[in-house]
Amino acid sequence: MLGKFNIRTDLALEAKESFEEDHVEIRGVKITETEDEEREIRTTRVVIETENGAKAMGKPVGTYVTMEAPHMSVSDEGYHREVSEALAGHLRELLGDREQSVLVVGLGNREVTPDALGPYVAGHVDITRHMIREYGKAFLDRERTCPVSALIPGVMAQTGMETLEIIRGVVEETKPDVVIAVDALAARSTRRLNRTIQITDTGINPGSGVGNHRDGITKETLGVPVIAIGVPTVVDAATIVNDTMESLVDTMDRDAHIKNLGGALGTLSKSEKQQMIRELISPHLNTMFVTPKDIDETIHRISYTVSEGINLALSLS
Repeated sequence: MLGKFNIRTDLALEAKESFEEDHVEIRGVKITETEDEEREIRTTRVVIETENGAKAMGKPVGTYVTMEAPHMSVSDEGYHREVSEALAGHLRELLGDREQSVLVVGLGNREVTPDALGPYVAGHVDITRHMIREYGKAFLDRERTCPVSALIPGVMAQTGMETLEIIRGVVEETKPDVVIAVDALAARSTRRLNRTIQITDTGINPGSGVGNHRDGITKETLGVPVIAIGVPTVVDAATIVNDTMESLVDTMDRDAHIKNLGGALGTLSKSEKQQMIRELISPHLNTMFVTPKDIDETIHRISYTVSEGINLALSLS
């Protein structure tokens, strides 16, 4: 690895992996991994129990469940249904068994495709609050029905207001028991783009997917529990360059023939090469993010997968 080079990620799983690469044990952090071979879904549960663990991980104290579904970017309705069911199971664990009113918040900018996941998910959620208030729960003919409302607050450039200000106003007026916030994230690894779902009970920072952090949407700022669902849709461009250059450096150090072809570069020590890479990357790529070319279709597909998971978790027919 390139020493202190800072590759950003919103996934607790990837923060955990960076410590494993350095063979460092994190105190105050419990990690459980399970593999569903039939569904082809790998789940990692990271529980940060102490403030020391939170400081080391760079994440708040809480539970982070990461589902890795390698075929989620493929158009396979059966597989996406299985992902939705798995997501619903994790959401039920965090929500508990009791019926409670839920506000689903779709964070992000509908006009920027990689950042449009939240608005699309909120648009597909089954809204029931108004019907329950008008006709009662018996009208829906379900064993369990959570009053569900949804909000798409937009971004500051569209509204002139902090997202937190808008959500806080709605929460104070409608008084939901819990908020489910959905947003796009940034990943450390390109293989996790549009193939991973993170669910956490710690809330979220709007704008994570495009590197533009705003005020946090958390229990502390809203006064009610916040469950966050995120899918990585972009990767820091510096990550791609960093990984490529790392591979080049490692190859040159292993192969004497290639090292000789490198000219002056081949005479540098590994630490000198790493320092050179850091200097080349920092000024030009730190504000650039990359997303797959089929992101339009993928966002639409994944938004249905996530919204269906929310619908299944909040309503048992």
